[in-house]
Amino acid sequence: MVLDMLMQGFATCFTLENLSFIFLGVLIGQIVGALPGVGPAAGMALLLPLTFGLEPVTAIMMLAGIMYGGQYGGTLTSVLINVPGEASSVMTAIDGHQMARAGRAGAALSIAAIGSFLAGISACLAVAFVTPLLSGFALRFNAPEYFLLGVLGLVAAASLGSSPIRALIAAVLGLMIGLVGTDPLTGAPRLNFDMPALYEGIDFIPVAIGVFGIAEVLSSLERSDEVAPIRTRLRDMWLTSEEWAQSRLAIARGGLIGLFVGIMPGAGASVASLLAYLNERKFSRHPERFGKGAIDGVAAAEAANNSAAHGALIPMLALGIPGSGSTAVLLAALILHGIQPGPRLMTTEATLVWGLIASMFVGNVFLLIINLPLAPAFAALLRVRYVYLAPGILVLSLVGAYAATLDMGTVWMCLFFGVLGWLMIRFEIPRPPLVLALVLAQLVEMSVRQTLLLSFGSLDIFIQRPISLALLLLIGAMIAMTIVNTIRRRRVAP
Repeated sequence: MVLDMLMQGFATCFTLENLSFIFLGVLIGQIVGALPGVGPAAGMALLLPLTFGLEPVTAIMMLAGIMYGGQYGGTLTSVLINVPGEASSVMTAIDGHQMARAGRAGAALSIAAIGSFLAGISACLAVAFVTPLLSGFALRFNAPEYFLLGVLGLVAAASLGSSPIRALIAAVLGLMIGLVGTDPLTGAPRLNFDMPALYEGIDFIPVAIGVFGIAEVLSSLERSDEVAPIRTRLRDMWLTSEEWAQSRLAIARGGLIGLFVGIMPGAGASVASLLAYLNERKFSRHPERFGKGAIDGVAAAEAANNSAAHGALIPMLALGIPGSGSTAVLLAALILHGIQPGPRLMTTEATLVWGLIASMFVGNVFLLIINLPLAPAFAALLRVRYVYLAPGILVLSLVGAYAATLDMGTVWMCLFFGVLGWLMIRFEIPRPPLVLALVLAQLVEMSVRQTLLLSFGSLDIFIQRPISLALLLLIGAMIAMTIVNTIRRRRVAP
């Protein structure tokens, strides 16, 4: 039955018009994902009015192509200039940019494209075959589970870097930044110091661009005499047998984690890439390589974020629940085209749903074809000496920040967080936990307050629900493992 419907979906997909718009969608997704501060959801929203003249199935195919194409594009700036295009690319930047500085930019881009492709195809199969089962499990998640999932992400973020205490400081700072603006439940202003620019809070875009991109420029220029020009060669694009051996299981594990996280509405690709990366580091035989150019870290993070982008379609198609910001835009597109999302969508609009699923297989093939041949051209940017490349990176970062909001206040925030990121580098405080905590802050705050409202202030709700209890035990285990590993490192250290 599923195979028959999937074949009908491919029949819908394989028309010249639909194939053209699928290719256009993934190409636009690649571009907006590579531009710091834009991202797939923003790109989809900007192009939404242009789809009104198209057939609904064609429009949805194109918009979905932007959604998962953006996961590929975010790799480029993460690896080449250490500026994550969006939150889900933060983990890729940690090891991907270190590989680039070691002359392995081509390998980082290649494994990212291959990992994203394999995980994306696998996630497409999951969307086609196990949507009812997985979406039913996702329905069992409520506020307590989302709170503990956010806490799990924060605990995991606190284990990044060589010092858990410093990583925890960065994570707490990220949470504090996430609280600036307006109370989401009461609408009361808080922590904005009567500054109009802070009334709407501090967005991910200026923080990520500042803490990663601008801070990296400042730090590199400070030690420009020590930084040799980065060289790449065409043959470096090919993965060695050792690199593939290190990456293949990471791709499989990252894809599974990404799919699981993606089907849980609200979690998102950023949580998926974080958990996949930390999972690889926990179980790696050489965890000391992570943060210094571990190719399996890049493979796991990229597989997870692309799998999560596809997995987020499962609750949207089966239940009408957006699993991410991008699927929320996709849901709006369905409504604007006169299609009612919900549990009956797969029966009332079978042609559209199965055409969309088939288009994702085709779109991932397009993305692989686009990325592998063009990776040397992108990697060739690193042939330029950094002292000449830095001004261009700085301009690109600030223009991307301004384009995202059309507000000079965002540019000043970028510069402020750039200085903050430079100070974090100087004092060896890891930067990823700050950005990841900022991303998780809203999920944690909203879910804990909803939980306490549901339980009338009682904390017993966390142990009365089986899934939340399991997450609570997992958090305890991760804290215990972090403490044990810290004690071991201190005993080994001279």
